[in-house]
Amino acid sequence: MISEKIEALLREVDRAEAGSEKEVEELRVRLLGKKGEITRLFDEFRTVSAEHKREFGQKLNNLKNKATEKINELKGRIGQSESSDRTTDLTMPGDMHELGTRHPISITREEIISIFRKLGYALAEGPEIEDDYHVFEALNFPPDHPARDMQDTFFITSGHNPVLLRTHTSSVQVRTMERNRPPIRVICPGRVFRNEAISARAHCIFHQVEGLYVDKGVSFADMKQSILLFVREMFGENTRIRMRPSYFPFTEPSTEVDISCNICGGKGCNICKGTGWLEIMGAGMVDPNVLSACGIDPEEYSGFAFGMGIERIAMLKWQVRDLRLYFENDVRFLREFETSI
Repeated sequence: MISEKIEALLREVDRAEAGSEKEVEELRVRLLGKKGEITRLFDEFRTVSAEHKREFGQKLNNLKNKATEKINELKGRIGQSESSDRTTDLTMPGDMHELGTRHPISITREEIISIFRKLGYALAEGPEIEDDYHVFEALNFPPDHPARDMQDTFFITSGHNPVLLRTHTSSVQVRTMERNRPPIRVICPGRVFRNEAISARAHCIFHQVEGLYVDKGVSFADMKQSILLFVREMFGENTRIRMRPSYFPFTEPSTEVDISCNICGGKGCNICKGTGWLEIMGAGMVDPNVLSACGIDPEEYSGFAFGMGIERIAMLKWQVRDLRLYFENDVRFLREFETSI
């Protein structure tokens, strides 16, 4: 009985044909799969008497080898047939892949860093997930201080010294002052988070660059001159600045810094809302309480700090009207910055 099955399968293997890879695979599964016909014969072989095992064993192995050879032969024919049917000229050069461009936020960030490096500022970075002490308390934000309402914070944990997503990169300045002794001159770029409604003018994620200079005899005039040099490098040598009194818990005195509108030259337009001025940053002299919290003697040292939003600078530099464009990865928008690399 088993001998007749072997002979029948040998004839079937000899006659087997296939017109596609799918048919070849179906043949392989039917003959050599886990429940295939040849596999079942090997299971039956166990019941063959000892005197016939040698004879039937050789026949079974021969059948399995012929089936495997036939399947490989059919696969080869199918592959050659598909190759001959190709109409593509394989000697032709391939299509060129389009090169991407750097994101406008990255371009602006690197330009800001490059300008301040020329002024002697080193780069400092810190964690985006911070504790309350470095984000608020060390920066002169007592627990019940109303200035905390200025920050819409994403808290991760609660309780004493809770963990949160930093609302500004001033926390990097604190860590820098804790680790280093004056003179200190650093810029701190990074991503920050605030719980704000997303619109054309605001986003819950944005990027800042903050600067800090601490040394003996640092004055408000030093700060003003540094900011003036920066804005003229960034927006043009004819740019003017204007400083308005403001309030920040970590600086005293504090100021908001405006630049003359680079669109209308200060004459008034829809970008500057007819005022001729555009706000770009906040700044001020480092509060003595902040220096003390970081282990620096405010009687011996003084310093200034400033901070600006990178999205804001990029908006002014390229007249981008909607903050959301920075986060949508629209290729049409990003292509506009190919020449800015």
